Amino acid sequence: MHLIENAPHNLGATKKFAGVAANLVAFASKMSFDLGFEGFVAFTAKTDLIDHYSETLGAQSIYSSERMAIFTQAAKNLVNSYYKNYFNG
Repeated sequence: MHLIENAPHNLGATKKFAGVAANLVAFASKMSFDLGFEGFVAFTAKTDLIDHYSETLGAQSIYSSERMAIFTQAAKNLVNSYYKNYFNG
């Protein structure tokens, strides 16, 4: 993935929507499954978000602390949280 960010009007305490980035990552993981890549998604994180992505998305650091990946099981968990019947249907 390259450059996912919230819109400026969707930041901070007055944001309109919660979980936008996680929803986008779930969609990317679903596409990865659809294309036969077992849910694998990689991205470069901003340093201050590394712990957040690890906790909320199940991402792991690879190669360097900023380079992160979501592997199959974490991708399944993420996709299941947004696409309820994806693995059951």
